[in-house]
Amino acid sequence: LADLESAPAVLTCLFSIDWYWNRINGKQEIMIGYSDSGKDAGRLSAAWQIFKTQEECVKVAQEFGIKLTIFHGRGGSVGRGGGPTHLAILSQPPDTIHGSLRVTVQGEVIEQSFGEEHLCFRTLQRFTAATLEHGMNPPKAPKPEWRALMDIMTPIATEEYRCVVFNNPQFIEYFRAVTPELEYGRMNIGSRPSKRRASGGIESLRAIPWIFAWTQTRFHLPVWLGLGAALSFVVNSGRKNLQMLQEMYNEWPFFRVTLDMIEMVLAKGDPEIAALYDRILVGESLQDFGCNLRNKYETAKDLLLMVTGHRELLQANPTLKQRLKLREPYLATLNVQQVYTLKKMRDGNTLSAGDGGLSSLHKPTAELVTLNTTTEYAPGLEDTVILTMKGIAAGMQNTG
Repeated sequence: LADLESAPAVLTCLFSIDWYWNRINGKQEIMIGYSDSGKDAGRLSAAWQIFKTQEECVKVAQEFGIKLTIFHGRGGSVGRGGGPTHLAILSQPPDTIHGSLRVTVQGEVIEQSFGEEHLCFRTLQRFTAATLEHGMNPPKAPKPEWRALMDIMTPIATEEYRCVVFNNPQFIEYFRAVTPELEYGRMNIGSRPSKRRASGGIESLRAIPWIFAWTQTRFHLPVWLGLGAALSFVVNSGRKNLQMLQEMYNEWPFFRVTLDMIEMVLAKGDPEIAALYDRILVGESLQDFGCNLRNKYETAKDLLLMVTGHRELLQANPTLKQRLKLREPYLATLNVQQVYTLKKMRDGNTLSAGDGGLSSLHKPTAELVTLNTTTEYAPGLEDTVILTMKGIAAGMQNTG
């Protein structure tokens, strides 16, 4: 979050340089990053800081007579700023678009949005319509009391998130045990190395594999962690706070979209599947740690439903709810296959030097694993994990 917080001051220094101001001809483009801020502080805190940073940067640009175009560095997943295009644009702060917008489109989102001609036109229509609507009918600016409540909630959410992810000595061991993060890094299936440097903990892990690993276990921890603590604090601090949160959800596009995206991720999650990964892959000493995280998940879900007024997740989006219900049997099968395959790989189910590679296998098995003859594991294991990763990512509609 520190880079976002310092962005207005950086722009002020930059625009104060005469030769630079003369060179840019009254126009400036800046990129707002969603991925690393979410990984640093969690979805709620990152979203609020991005909102405030945009407002402040626009004010700085206006003071210097500069037309500012904001380049949104969003990923495909909610944990990296993703979500429905139309809603995402309409939830941006007033006066931050002005008819011009840039966004990143990456990963599976490219195929989903531009894979066919009719998808290209539909995508461009969504961007154009939302950009025009934002300018012609700007979203409602947050009331001062809404801002004050967000400024109370987000430090609590950030503290809870960082306390678990960065300050708990058990977390890294648990994360590497319960998710396929290590296997993902070794299999070289991403567009870039999973880590910025070989050594180091969570801080050195790139945002995509960080989100991807939790997506695979259906736990989605980076998206909801911290939300429960923040909502619990303000709800228990005063009777009127719950009413104010509900008012914010009903009247403020930014807050509504933020909670709706988290609700969608919680609906895609499955604590029972996450518990299966714990039972199969995690040592006895970390079982309580995983159980505590699942309790936090339930707390976040219950409080979110209280604020939104929904009886169950995705009550307001029955179409998506039905789609997820139809996918569930296939996803559960893939998760079970993945977790037991990871168990075999980690138990040392490898090819010995005398196995002769694939030569000792009967023909159908040999044909099955011809895709990867250089694996260090027993035939088919690594290929199985890759296939389950792709299947689960397709079912979740994001890879990270």
